[in-house]
Amino acid sequence: MLRLKRLIHHRNSISPATLSSRIITHGQDKLVSLPAPLLAQWSTNRFFDIHKMANKEAIEKERARLADEMNRGYFADIDELKKHGGKIAQANKIIVPAMVATKFPSLEVSYSDGRVLKLPIVSNGKAPNAEGMPNRKASLLCLSFRESSRAMVNSWSVPFLETFSASKDVDLYEVSFIDSTLLCWKPIKKLLLRKLRSSNPDGKNDALQRQIVYSFGDHYDFRKELRILNLLTGYIFLLDKFGRIRWHGSGLASKEELASLLSCTSLLVEEK
Repeated sequence: MLRLKRLIHHRNSISPATLSSRIITHGQDKLVSLPAPLLAQWSTNRFFDIHKMANKEAIEKERARLADEMNRGYFADIDELKKHGGKIAQANKIIVPAMVATKFPSLEVSYSDGRVLKLPIVSNGKAPNAEGMPNRKASLLCLSFRESSRAMVNSWSVPFLETFSASKDVDLYEVSFIDSTLLCWKPIKKLLLRKLRSSNPDGKNDALQRQIVYSFGDHYDFRKELRILNLLTGYIFLLDKFGRIRWHGSGLASKEELASLLSCTSLLVEEK
């Protein structure tokens, strides 16, 4: 009787804090009891290991980015600009075949009235595309990361606008990139867009409109994908209806390069 009481007392003395867990020893599955603090410590350690791994990847990625940006600083951009006036490379002379053309990376942009759009606009046949925008056969994207490239962008966009003013198959976007943390702060961003809206000139009644949009935030990965290094120059990309890069240029437009752009755009408009 005394032994039975001791057994009952021992069983009742096991608190809920003591849990059971299975372990495998010498090929046998055995049920053992482990204290809750030990299990909690094991769970916590496992969580921190995963957290450390994630942090380690983030740290390595940020370290690689810092090294990349330190190797390519502002003064390097200035020196390069002085050497060739922002002409990073000569523009394409002929259109890039569709089979080898690369996709333009996705980019979120904002109009000055607050509307948000994702570029590029990809055609979905006769059906409306994901953005609810008209399906165009060609789109010219002019990218500016600094105000110094504004004249460069205009050297491409103004003749392009004049040439295809009556075309309903062409789009023209001028994208200004804003990466300042302060300006990307939501209240400041809202005020900035309002100010930009009041300063934007009214468009004409042409079929082709110059669409001025802004992209806020960190664009490092976007630039890396397009191999954009110098932020002081302008970059021009001609896309087909599937968002593929079929032609690209940079810096100020020369007569030959401009003729090539207009010719390639005409080919895309005629392309079936």
